[in-house]
Amino acid sequence: MYGALFGSAVVRIILFAGKGGVGKTSVAAATGIKTAQMDYRTVVMSLDVAHSLADIFDLDRDLLDQNKGQPVEIDSNLWIQELDIQEEIQRYWGDIHAYLASLFNTAGLDDVLAEELAVLPGMEEISLLLYINKYVRNREFDVILLDCAPTGESLRFISIPTTLEWYMKKIFKVERKFAKYLRPVAKRITDVPLPGDDYFQAIEDLFNKLKGVDKILVDPATTTVRLVTNPEKVVLNETRRAFMYFCLYKMSIDAIIMNRMLPDNVEDTYFKCWREGQQHHLEKAAEYFNPVPIFPVNLFGGEVIGYHYLEELANKIYGVKNPLERFSKEEPYHFIKENNGYHLKLKLPFVLKKDIELNKRYDELVIRIGGFKRHILLPRQVAPLQSVKAKLEEEYLNVFFKGGDHGREKG
Repeated sequence: MYGALFGSAVVRIILFAGKGGVGKTSVAAATGIKTAQMDYRTVVMSLDVAHSLADIFDLDRDLLDQNKGQPVEIDSNLWIQELDIQEEIQRYWGDIHAYLASLFNTAGLDDVLAEELAVLPGMEEISLLLYINKYVRNREFDVILLDCAPTGESLRFISIPTTLEWYMKKIFKVERKFAKYLRPVAKRITDVPLPGDDYFQAIEDLFNKLKGVDKILVDPATTTVRLVTNPEKVVLNETRRAFMYFCLYKMSIDAIIMNRMLPDNVEDTYFKCWREGQQHHLEKAAEYFNPVPIFPVNLFGGEVIGYHYLEELANKIYGVKNPLERFSKEEPYHFIKENNGYHLKLKLPFVLKKDIELNKRYDELVIRIGGFKRHILLPRQVAPLQSVKAKLEEEYLNVFFKGGDHGREKG
């Protein structure tokens, strides 16, 4: 079935994202059970610093035992992986971490605190991207399911490849040369250490290991996002924001899982208003996210913990459907060549004109919405065009690029 849908050489990646506490871990684990039972080698990976996959499967192990960050076999064809950042520092971050720790130490912090502060935000996410790239290249698993952190951290995760590429192209080489020439002088006038070449080499090695992962994440034939939500106003609003931001990062959203719906057989008057409110939010969700399908899932009578209950949850979510199917195939944005220029059509649902800041910097378009910013590298033939106009129509931002050679408009 899977091979017929996606091709036998394709690894399938699904991100389960949404607000904290909506049931992402349970849904990701349940999906893993379903795909493993279909004879696909499946790994469920935790993106959340507060890992809970082992707890969801009710494994008999110590509270902080993460198997040194390596996959743990749960059942036939099924593994879970919870990264251990200390292990990842040894594997990938040695020279970088050592320099940062020495920098903090120079500022007057003791050794232990300096080493702790040298674990910077983004290290764990980059380590996870390294594993994803490795698993896809080596075809170690057929299916990779990502239990994402709450929305903001998930967006940081998916933005890392683009951010790193921008840093390597725009800043890295200049910074490396600057440090090389300044290092001998700096030693005479300051105690603050400048990074050595081993630091820059470690960054370059990491970047090389990450090459290609950005294309994997935005390839809808391989990777899709499933937003997990609850039928509550605050949660649904957060889901709407997540939907918009994933579209901005060119991620394909193929389903909304509406978790913890009250079952129809709950008729107690105490729950009447609650049920009516849930039904209202379900209808609103259908209106907001159409044509992306919504999978309503009833609230269980108890905690969804352990293989048996997770298997039951998988059956409630998917029924007879193949969980590896792409349930929606819309593209978040694409370029269109027109007679006198180019047209970028970007899906930005739930955004008002006043919320958008748009800037063009030669070879990139910078879109800022609220606290999030996205750099879209422009195709070679689009970058020189200087005339840029934008128009928001319904849920699409249309950006028009026009101009003659080297950006000079023809008369």
